[in-house]
Amino acid sequence: MNVKDDLQTRWWTLEAKLTERFSKKPDLETILFLIGIQEFGGIKEKFTKEQKQDLMHVAVCSLLSESGYYELEGVDDDGWPHFKQLKPMPVMDTIQQEYFLKDHILLYFESKDF
Repeated sequence: MNVKDDLQTRWWTLEAKLTERFSKKPDLETILFLIGIQEFGGIKEKFTKEQKQDLMHVAVCSLLSESGYYELEGVDDDGWPHFKQLKPMPVMDTIQQEYFLKDHILLYFESKDF
């Protein structure tokens, strides 16, 4: 089994767990949204479209901070985390970017014992 196959197998396992939890199979954006809510620490009944985009940005920055690409600078008065980019992202094609992000998502959920 190569690394790509292992990643895909672990991804399907995560999708299955999330589907069981939420009764609906989440796509990548939904998973980022969930991570963003977790990292933001606040659940509201409704988020605006802009807030949903901000939550996904928080998720990506949080995920990539584990690899040293971002660092948490602080939290504003409304509770939103702000990040500083520490190093440029590697040049990747779309497929490589997806695998890179999925690998970070899997590590995130593993660190949360999910």
